[in-house]
Amino acid sequence: MIKFIESINLLALIKSLIYIIVAIIIYKIIKKIVIKTLKGNKKRINNVHFQRMKTIQNLILSIIKYMIIIITIVAILAVWGFNVTTLVAGLGLGTAIIGLAFQDLAKDLIAGFAIITEGQYEVGDTIEVDNFMGEVTSISLKTTEITNFKGAKYIVSNRYMDKVINYSENPQLAIVDISTPYEEKTDKVEKVLKDMIEEINDKVPNSEGDLLLWGIQSLSESSVVYRISVPAKSMKHFETERYLRKQIKDHLDKAGIPIPYNQIEVHHGK
Repeated sequence: MIKFIESINLLALIKSLIYIIVAIIIYKIIKKIVIKTLKGNKKRINNVHFQRMKTIQNLILSIIKYMIIIITIVAILAVWGFNVTTLVAGLGLGTAIIGLAFQDLAKDLIAGFAIITEGQYEVGDTIEVDNFMGEVTSISLKTTEITNFKGAKYIVSNRYMDKVINYSENPQLAIVDISTPYEEKTDKVEKVLKDMIEEINDKVPNSEGDLLLWGIQSLSESSVVYRISVPAKSMKHFETERYLRKQIKDHLDKAGIPIPYNQIEVHHGK
């Protein structure tokens, strides 16, 4: 009888080891296929999309690993004579209880998976959420981290990232308004600005297109306001505008066209 029990235990132990070895082999084969597929696509995609695909790869491998572990454990328990049906039912109830307790976490994970797979925004993009604008510095399945130009970090749970403005999808328009005196002829001012555009059009930093002179934008109390614009890289339009202001000032100075400023005239009554 003892020998019979020992033989059964030995058989169960051998089967358990076989299940573990088979599980390890299956996981390694799947992992190799997934990694090989990603490496094959690396030459055809840029670094940002490659990082996103790598995140998805790690997520898929993690899910597969835990699925294989759970299935292997259940199979081994069945070999050792445990009532697997009751165990699975118990696991289902336990999972339901845990799900209710951690439903916010589940929402974050689902939202994070959607953000990563759909490419709603990526690391390096400039976005705005809850009136906070900055660059996306990190995306995980649970949270998104945004850093603004002051260095402040804003960490948001992914379930709240449902109303996001992405400024990196399209170029932003750099706009500069130029004030000139009413005494200056419009033809002269426009010629100076057009000559400047022709001279610097290919030199404008971060530009994504050609400079455009809109013409007279408004007639203010003390000046005629012209407008120039150019499409610029996302969140680089401030630098582009500063460059244009310097060029405009230099060219107007050379042409002898002053930029008006507020003045106060005082009249003394007799």
